[in-house]
Amino acid sequence: MTQKEIMNEEEISRTLTRMVSQIIESIKENDGICLVGIRRGGAYLASRLAQILKTAGRKDVLLGFLDITLYRDDLTTIHDYPVLHGTEIDFDVCGRHIILVDDVVFTGRTTRAAMDALIDLGRPKKISLAALIDRGHRELPIQPDFVGKVVPTSLNEIIEVRLKEQAGNDCVLIQKTA
Repeated sequence: MTQKEIMNEEEISRTLTRMVSQIIESIKENDGICLVGIRRGGAYLASRLAQILKTAGRKDVLLGFLDITLYRDDLTTIHDYPVLHGTEIDFDVCGRHIILVDDVVFTGRTTRAAMDALIDLGRPKKISLAALIDRGHRELPIQPDFVGKVVPTSLNEIIEVRLKEQAGNDCVLIQKTA
C-alpha cells in the first residue's frame, strides 16, 4: 500500500483555526456554541476546536462526545462484539444549534448515524457538520457546513487522519489500496 502525506501538523493546526473563524461567523452572538465530536477522531478534533474557540474569546462553548456504534447501518458486518466508547453530553441538546464534528466525511453514513443518535437525546434547533476532510463519494444527501480541506479521492484510496491523541503525531495520509 502506498501512502502520501497530504497535511502535516502545522497545516492541520492552521486549518482548525480557519474552521473556528467560519464557525464564529456563522453563529449568532447570542447563540452558544455546542460542539459534539463523533467518537473517535471527531471527538479529538471537537476538543481542539473548543479550545481554539475559548482562546478566541468564546466562553460559551459546550462540548460533548457521541458514540454512534449502535447506530451504524453496518454494525453486523464490522464486528460480532462492537466496542462502545460512550456518549458524554452533559448538556440538553433540545433547542440548541449542534455542530457535529468528524475527521473525514465520506459516504455520509457516519453523519446519518450521528444525527440519529443525537436526536435520540432530544430535538436540536439545528444540526451542522464540521469535518477536517471531505473526500466525496456521498451515498446520502449530506454535506459538511464547515470543511477543512476537500480531497478528491478514488474509491480505491483511503484517507487516514492521525492525531496526537491516538497516534502520537498529527498528519493526514492518503493511501492507495490497489
